[in-house]
Amino acid sequence: MKRKNNIVRKKQMVFAAILMSVPFIIGAFFTVNPATNEEELVLIPAVKERKMGQNFNEAVKKHYKLPVDPLVQSRIREVGEKLSKHADRKELVYRFTVLSDKREKNYNAFAAPGGYVYIFDDLVELLETDDNIAAVLAHEIGHIEAKHSVKRMQGSLAATLLVLASGQAQKEKGTHAATNMAIGQLLSAYSRHDERQADELSVKYMRRAGFNTDGILGALEKLRKERQKGPRMAYFTFKSHPYLSERMAYIKTHINGYTDFESYINLVSNEGITAK
Repeated sequence: MKRKNNIVRKKQMVFAAILMSVPFIIGAFFTVNPATNEEELVLIPAVKERKMGQNFNEAVKKHYKLPVDPLVQSRIREVGEKLSKHADRKELVYRFTVLSDKREKNYNAFAAPGGYVYIFDDLVELLETDDNIAAVLAHEIGHIEAKHSVKRMQGSLAATLLVLASGQAQKEKGTHAATNMAIGQLLSAYSRHDERQADELSVKYMRRAGFNTDGILGALEKLRKERQKGPRMAYFTFKSHPYLSERMAYIKTHINGYTDFESYINLVSNEGITAK
C-alpha cells in the first residue's frame, strides 16, 4: 500500500512538473501590460489575438446588419479613433463597427480580442451625445487593453469563443441564437474586477482624448432608466456586470476621489471609499 502511494505521489509530481513547463515549451513569457501595469503570463501573443478578432468579426457580421445610415458609422468611428489614439497597447489597430439588430431592440456594446469594438445603433440613438458614446466605447477599449477576454481564453473559461476564434464559425452556418450565445459567453467571462478595471481605464482614455468623464455617468443613467421600462430589450451585456447603481457609485469615487452617501450605500464593498 505504501509503495502504491509512493508511485501515485511520483506521478503527481511528474504531472505537476509537466504543467509548470508547458508555458515555456509553447513559447509563453511574462510581460507588463502598459494599460494596467500588471505583470501577465502571455500564452496568446498579439498576432494570434488579432487573428482571433478577425475570425470573431466575420462571425458577427454574418448575423447582424450594418446600419443603413453611413453617417452613424462615421460618427462612431470618429469618436472611437479619438479614444484609441490614447490607448496603451500600440500593437493593436482598433476598429469600431455599428450593428443593427432588426429582430429586437438591442441596447448593447461589446468587444472582441485584437481591437474590435461593436455598438448597436439602438444604443447610439439612446446615448445621444458624443461624451456618452465615448464612455461606452472607452469601456470596451478598456476590456481589450486589459486583455480580459484573452485571459479568460488562456484559462479555458470561454469555450464558445474559442470555437469562433479557431475559425470553425466560418466553416459552419450557425444561427442568430448561436452567435448571441457566443457573444454572451465572451461577456459572461468578465468578473466584477474586470468591469471595475474597464471602468477605470475608460476614465483614463476619456480624459486623454478630451471627453467629459461625466459622460460615463450620463451613459449609465440612460441605460438604467431604459432598463426600468421592462424586459423588451436584449441585455446580455449585463449578465456578469455589477449593478448599474454600483458601477455609478464606483465611477464617482474614481473620478472625484469620493462618492455621495446615496451612491455609497449602493457599493457592494465600501472598503477604502470616502463618502461626503
